[in-house]
Amino acid sequence: MKEAVIVIDMVNDFVTGKFKNEYAQQIIPATQQLLTAAHYHHVPVIYCCDTHLPHDFELKVWGEHCMDGTWGAQIIPELKPQSQDYVLKKRTYCAFFQTGLDSLLRELNVKNIILTGVVTNICVINSAAAGFFNGYHVIVPPETTASTTTDKTQSSLKYMQHNYATEITAVKDIIKQWQ
Repeated sequence: MKEAVIVIDMVNDFVTGKFKNEYAQQIIPATQQLLTAAHYHHVPVIYCCDTHLPHDFELKVWGEHCMDGTWGAQIIPELKPQSQDYVLKKRTYCAFFQTGLDSLLRELNVKNIILTGVVTNICVINSAAAGFFNGYHVIVPPETTASTTTDKTQSSLKYMQHNYATEITAVKDIIKQWQ
């Protein structure tokens, strides 16, 4: 089955900026490894990045962050997209909500989505739910996702596994399947 890697919110404000997160910084090497293998094996890579406009309702909860056109909304340099990658802007917790992601995945004939990025208990879990409800098989490599605590990450992974049939699979095992 055709797969795609989806990188969620690995942008400056979530990694080193406003919501600086040491756990987000720790997932960079494993994410780089996955992306390198995806590129090598011609697996599509799609970045879904928090990119807000001044009146987005989410700002009432979190304050200004990842504002469109700012440094905070830019993908971190360590995970810079390649020319064949896709970059989508999202204005809510969900990578599917009004981003064109579902249409893109269907055009690419993708059946399995590999979710990576932050924050596991907010944007990743909401995207997993939407992926499941849209008929995709959801896979999350645990070493490529992070919350603000390891407990939140672990409980979110268990929740996704139980409620959305999410497959929790290590990067090395995903890469083996591609070979």
